[in-house]
Amino acid sequence: MPDNVSINQTSQNSMPPLYYTYYQSPLGLLKIGGTDHYIAELSFVDNKDNISYGEPGVSDIIHECTEQLIEFFNGKRKVFDLPVHQEGTDFQQKVWNELLHIPFGKTISYLDQAKRVGDVKAIRAVATTNGKNKIAIIIPCHRVIGSDRSLTGYGGGVWRKKWLLQHEFRITHGIQTLF
Repeated sequence: MPDNVSINQTSQNSMPPLYYTYYQSPLGLLKIGGTDHYIAELSFVDNKDNISYGEPGVSDIIHECTEQLIEFFNGKRKVFDLPVHQEGTDFQQKVWNELLHIPFGKTISYLDQAKRVGDVKAIRAVATTNGKNKIAIIIPCHRVIGSDRSLTGYGGGVWRKKWLLQHEFRITHGIQTLF
């Protein structure tokens, strides 16, 4: 895992209150949730009726996350430097941690990811776990594609997955389209 991103594991009982803010990105509205210590959510908001707020205020971490997202979308940031946390089993934590090893502008298949976590037969469990990732973009599940190079499944919609991969590929290689 890169030194600059860490996935914290804490018990549900000790979770501090979450703060939320929203950022209008090139991919639509993003909900950013976190504490004073880590980012716990980065999700796409397709229905503005679902907008909800946590504790009032925005932590320094959420502010920094917003700044890093702006840099990412402007092509000036390839790696996020933020502490993140999401609840999950040991297997889920292993799968999400493995996502952090996929370089900006690169993709792997779900089968490759299953091999990397040590169980080629766990391909469906890996795909399901990627789908439960609550911290989009920062924990880059969009970089995992089908073995046939198809853009299969993405919680934010396949069109966003395609956009993210093309954005990263263009920044990395100077080429407009990947798919």
